Amino acid sequence: MPILILPTLSLPESELEVSYILASGPGGQNVNKVATAAQLRFDAARSPSLPDRIRARLLDLAGSRATREGVIVITARRFRTQQRNREDAIERLADLIRQAAHRPAFRVATRPGRAAHQRRLDGKAHRAGIKRGRSGRFDD
Repeated sequence: MPILILPTLSLPESELEVSYILASGPGGQNVNKVATAAQLRFDAARSPSLPDRIRARLLDLAGSRATREGVIVITARRFRTQQRNREDAIERLADLIRQAAHRPAFRVATRPGRAAHQRRLDGKAHRAGIKRGRSGRFDD
């Protein structure tokens, strides 16, 4: 069953590799016996489901979660059950892909106008005058 990321983008579960590892945290003695933390691996660099634009931005956003080979590794250990941790890891990957799919607004670099520049200089001169007035000599 594919995982719906956006209305136009979904990932087949076959591209995800989930393994279970021992987790720290809540669970008492059970935490030492049962592997409940989910480790999700997604090969973003070779995924046919991702457009090139999203793939490049995804690997940038993943940061240290991405390996040199382009595999994104997400470890989920917030919950006590394998199923909840698996769902958490998948949801975190989906959120990361949604962030990568969002196009940042194009910003045109502009310079401040002449009036704004003059206001800034006037404000600095006013503040300097205030400070200069504080350092007067006092004769007793």
